[in-house]
Amino acid sequence: MFRFFLCSLLLVVTLTASAQKDTIQIYVSTHLADSNTFEITMDWPLNPAAVQDIKLPVWTPGYYQLMPYSKGIQRLSITDKSGRPLQWQVTGDHSWRIATKREKQIRIRYQYKTERSFVATSYIDDKRAFIRPTSLFFYGDNYLDLPVKIKLELRPGWNRVATGLDSIAPETYVASSMDQVYDSPLLMGKLTELPSFSLEGKQHRFIGYEMGSFDGALLMKQLEKIILATGRLMGEYPYKHYTFIGIGPGNGGIEQLNSTAISFTGDEFNKGGKRTLSFLAHEYFHHYNVKRIRPIELGPFDYSKANRTNSLWVSEGLTVYYESILLYRAGLLNRQDVIRQWQQMIERYENNPGRFNQSLAASSRDTWEDGPFGKRGETISFYEKGPIIGLLLDLEIRSSTQNKKSLDDLMRHLYYTYYKAEGRGFTEAELKAACEKIAGKNLDELFSLIYTTKPIDYGTYFSKAGLIFQLIPNQAKPENRVQFTENPNASAAEKQILTVFFQ
Repeated sequence: MFRFFLCSLLLVVTLTASAQKDTIQIYVSTHLADSNTFEITMDWPLNPAAVQDIKLPVWTPGYYQLMPYSKGIQRLSITDKSGRPLQWQVTGDHSWRIATKREKQIRIRYQYKTERSFVATSYIDDKRAFIRPTSLFFYGDNYLDLPVKIKLELRPGWNRVATGLDSIAPETYVASSMDQVYDSPLLMGKLTELPSFSLEGKQHRFIGYEMGSFDGALLMKQLEKIILATGRLMGEYPYKHYTFIGIGPGNGGIEQLNSTAISFTGDEFNKGGKRTLSFLAHEYFHHYNVKRIRPIELGPFDYSKANRTNSLWVSEGLTVYYESILLYRAGLLNRQDVIRQWQQMIERYENNPGRFNQSLAASSRDTWEDGPFGKRGETISFYEKGPIIGLLLDLEIRSSTQNKKSLDDLMRHLYYTYYKAEGRGFTEAELKAACEKIAGKNLDELFSLIYTTKPIDYGTYFSKAGLIFQLIPNQAKPENRVQFTENPNASAAEKQILTVFFQ
């Protein structure tokens, strides 16, 4: 305990010291009379140069769509340290060039008009403010690694800030780089905090806006079980603290390294809770899978354009697959619940004509045009086919290794090999090689399902777990439904696959 306290103290001292020199200083005011507008000041240290380009990101990691963030910029002014105006010009939809006169520091001041409350955008009104940093703060290509200090000015009556950033003083936060800032949304206002819990000395908090009336203590107890199950799967909690940030009513969530920002109220939890818990498990598991285990194209990020990869099906699809697994291991779903979710995900995919037109790899690559859920009927979504491939891969590994290995081993291999040991993402070839090494066999047939639109032979894969798969026409609708039955003639080894899966 003393060692943990000493390490934390040294980190705060280090970050405080770094905030005094060669640090980007950001000041955010919420006091403008127009309740939908932020006022921003950025003090930026520079290397002596004749010009400096600044940019606003065109997307935010975790939401793979181009965003018109620069439309919110108003009343932009740029001066030197003493306040003398510097000349600047617009060089693109999201870029500006400053004649710096070889100054060592510049001050960028502007207002930012917000339009809607959404997890991928910034928003402010008279009750709360949400900062999605990619939408609000400038960057320079040569200055992403500078430390950053952020000072917030809250409106009267606002009582709390929710963020994954470390605080060094009231409403004052520090980050090691602009990349960390972009990974750390902030919510402020009159907020509510649910009972927190600690695991292995790591505090887990849930702070939100207008969450409504529900049993917050029960939610946190169930969330603790999910996080315990996830920690047992991956072997460690790779953060100092973790925060769930509930931004209010709406749709969607975006993951970060030590937080997630989600649209949330307690209404859905009051209706039964399983859907809410799956959503939270999904966003939490993302801090391993995509933030740390990631396709090599997704980091270091290029904030100026779409970052395309064929492997979003790993990041999103396998995370969907693990939703029900984690809830089962946490004691929150039973065996039939999990199998029912398998049925539903296969039905959604098989009843989508887009499966004839687009491969899983293409859906990952083309999400920037098709949207996160595809164009149903025309294309597919990696949220639909991705978890199916995860399930088939899990069954294949379990069968070929006599239950000695599973998809869990793949996730740990990717995490400890590429993130922990090499500090990078994986390539498509490395992913396939890792799967084949763990399975102990060639997986060309299974991987062809990722890169082609060929039909899936479900029966062969599910028979490995002693299940009979049936795709049954629905007489009332032009679609099929899925049915699983246990095969009484399955071998002992096949039956054991399912037994071990649900232990």
